[in-house]
Amino acid sequence: MPNMLDMIKASAVPANLMKAAAHGSLTMPAVETLEVLVYLTQNKVFGQQARMTLAAWDLDATQATVGDSKAPQEILRYYLKPENIRPKLLPFLIENPAVGDELLIVLAAEGSRDVVRAMLASARVRASHKILELLSLNTHVTQPEAAEVSKWLSGTELRVVGGTEAEVAPAMVAEPAAAQSGLEPQASAESISDTSGALDCEDESEEAMAALTAFEREHAAELASLANAPFKPIGGTYGLEGSDGSGESAAGEDETAASSPQPAVSPGSGGSAAAAAPAKIKPKVPPKNAVPERVSVLQKIARLDVKGRVQLAVRGSKEERAILVRDGTKLVALAVLQSPKISDGEVEKFAGQKNVLEATLRGITMHRRFMKNYNTVRNLTFNPRTPIDLSLGMIKNLMIQDLKNLSGNKEVSDTVRKMALRGYKQKADATKKS
Repeated sequence: MPNMLDMIKASAVPANLMKAAAHGSLTMPAVETLEVLVYLTQNKVFGQQARMTLAAWDLDATQATVGDSKAPQEILRYYLKPENIRPKLLPFLIENPAVGDELLIVLAAEGSRDVVRAMLASARVRASHKILELLSLNTHVTQPEAAEVSKWLSGTELRVVGGTEAEVAPAMVAEPAAAQSGLEPQASAESISDTSGALDCEDESEEAMAALTAFEREHAAELASLANAPFKPIGGTYGLEGSDGSGESAAGEDETAASSPQPAVSPGSGGSAAAAAPAKIKPKVPPKNAVPERVSVLQKIARLDVKGRVQLAVRGSKEERAILVRDGTKLVALAVLQSPKISDGEVEKFAGQKNVLEATLRGITMHRRFMKNYNTVRNLTFNPRTPIDLSLGMIKNLMIQDLKNLSGNKEVSDTVRKMALRGYKQKADATKKS
């Protein structure tokens, strides 16, 4: 039997019951009542009454609900909106593990004085470098409080440039095995290199081999669980098909040579004609050792299993890295960043791409070398796919003109634009004073 919320969403509740629901007078469990009220706040007819009911709802019951890790996300998000914040609910919301760090980060950056006080008293906030970093930029933080936050930050291990914490990639969910999904088993790196030359340009240096070994050892479990995951580039294959035209052009030359007419021997020429051009009258017998099939880089990559693609990501060429960084399998995309040959220019390009995984953009921030490059930091901040906590942490590193441009960038979130505008005004005022 559907509950009241489902019935309201399906417009199966008469007006008198809707009115009663907006007043919170229906006989339902407290959590379900709050969930219905939060939903009704968007209703044109009963929205105002639902908001008034929520504002006056019993404090103890509300605290119990928002402090429950099983509370519906709609309720938690409602009470975290600036216009709905109740100071006495904040400690319960902040400590609730169901409230994600991304919500607290936005709250830390833009929250009111009440939010600042609650966050400064939170053990969860004090243990998170990225939340503290944004809290320190909040205009409602006093000088003594800012000094205290600085002490907490100095006691936190800084593992990444850009105001973010290094995060170990979470265990990846195993995808169906090839036998279950109906896919044919994909070849390993070694087998492909034997048949089509996919890895004939591998980096055999000690540095590359050490990086690959370390990566494979660290992610052994994921490699095993994702062994047969197919190559599915983010955004499709558009822009990748013409990545390597050498194979097609060479094949075309072979076909042209094969189709060119051979000189014919006239019937009346006799043996002299045959002696004059003996090399041109050879029977078409296929060679014993046939030339391997010529395929493009994209085709080679598509034939590799996950382990093969990881190897190629670390030891392959620039062209291969440009394709593999778009791999839908997170492990492969992250392996690209481990390549000893990857250049700052490549990383700059990856940082600005919208057809890569968010995990790849987060992975870039975990390398000090990459984050020392200003263009990489700028591209990440302007990229709408960059997680908001990373963008907010890097804004303070932008130059004044980039801050101005970012504040007007409609592709990024409102929070990022507001923080960029605030930073621009601060730097502009500082410039005028100096």
